[in-house]
Amino acid sequence: MATITDKGMQAKATGTDQWLTQPFNRGAGVFVGRITPGGERLFYFRYTDSQGRRPFLPIGAYHPKGQNGLTLAQGYSKATELSVLYRSGAKDLREHFAQLEADQAQADALARRAAVDQIEADELARQRRLTVRDLFSRWQATDLQPTRRADGTRAGRKDGGLFVFQQFTRHVFPLIGDMALEDVRKADLLAVIDAQQGKARTAAMLLGDLKQMMAFAMDRDLITMDPLASVKKARIVGTPVERDRVLSDEEVGLLPAAISSAGLHVRSAAAIWLTLATGARVGELMGAVWADALPADSKLRTARLAALQALADADGVKLGVIDADRGTWYLPDTKNQRDHTIQLSAFALAQLEALRQVREILTGTTTGELSPWVFPATTNSRPVCVKSFGKQLADRQRTAAQRLSRRSKATEALALPGGKWTAHDLRRTAATIMARLGFASDTINECLNHIQADRMARVYIQDRREADQKRAFDALGARLQEISSGQPAASNVIALMAA
Repeated sequence: MATITDKGMQAKATGTDQWLTQPFNRGAGVFVGRITPGGERLFYFRYTDSQGRRPFLPIGAYHPKGQNGLTLAQGYSKATELSVLYRSGAKDLREHFAQLEADQAQADALARRAAVDQIEADELARQRRLTVRDLFSRWQATDLQPTRRADGTRAGRKDGGLFVFQQFTRHVFPLIGDMALEDVRKADLLAVIDAQQGKARTAAMLLGDLKQMMAFAMDRDLITMDPLASVKKARIVGTPVERDRVLSDEEVGLLPAAISSAGLHVRSAAAIWLTLATGARVGELMGAVWADALPADSKLRTARLAALQALADADGVKLGVIDADRGTWYLPDTKNQRDHTIQLSAFALAQLEALRQVREILTGTTTGELSPWVFPATTNSRPVCVKSFGKQLADRQRTAAQRLSRRSKATEALALPGGKWTAHDLRRTAATIMARLGFASDTINECLNHIQADRMARVYIQDRREADQKRAFDALGARLQEISSGQPAASNVIALMAA
């Protein structure tokens, strides 16, 4: 081996390795240069490890001007550093540097993890700087969208949160809509509720929706604490008073004259009696279609039902098929997420016959096709607005001074001795009449499509009591005929007394 010089490192390559050395002090290692047969020029530090081996530790490539490599001086300087390290007791330099690399890799990994954690923390902080309005948008886009669970039950809101958005736009956003989410406190949220003085129903709905939205934020770690978690609705908005208005037999007897003087359309008058005779909900009533509007061909029938279902969904009503010939009203889907069949009594069928007489030709057709809707809107190609019926009843139970602009002048025509009544009170009245006729509560609940309150009974008793329902509906119809006409009904219906 020869001493390392620039001239030596620049010597012409031969067919074998050429080695140049420059030892440090005894026991301090050797600075080594090498010229390979291929012309590579490399620097090494050679030493004796703890096992007596003499490995070559690479330092780098040589270049006389340090371009893409090390000059001789730079190579020697690095070798000197390794010699000092070697003399300090690091006898296994390869293992030493491997450990250093491992330590550095670990440090780099920790640094990267810290950087990621910081990014996540910054993002979480940014999200927590979301405003209440921003949180609502996220909540509406996820939890409030109507979806179907794996078991077929519905989740979300049927309108995709439109009603909640309107309520929040009116009552929440003006007060705290632009407030940062992390700054919102219980007092801020309750101030929204306290602003609804004299509006108990609105306050209760707002509190319920605000609690759901804040729970949504908590589940997604957008807040560290739910400010409404400890709030009890009963303490803030009070316990809701359950409405228990039922029309007495005397009041039902007054209805024919009241309806006659109220200036109601035939459909609205029939809707009152049909609700009493079936106990149907208003949304079910307004979503009813005639069975003869459905094609006999199964494929065409399915397509027609799908089209009608889309219209019903869009207008917020429950599609149901009324088959007067069979005396049934079938609802494939209801509020309780199950189907329901209403057995139509002779009294109910009489109301439907009155509705059939005013059935109109479907708008936009030239074939004389009749409207499929039992209660059509003005265009008769869609169901009537679900709120229309309730407004007509309310408008005719006001004082003259309370009359709304461009609404009925017959403001007191439907007023009854027992006070104001609503469409839902008619449903309650139907159930009460059935009970007075001696029918058991479980049969009445099935007639009204109520879910069993007893969970065990709900799971294990699957019988819907169709025969008992039919007897109950027939008896109800006969009683309504008797009360409304003032004459005993000619009927062979015998009410069964509850056990």
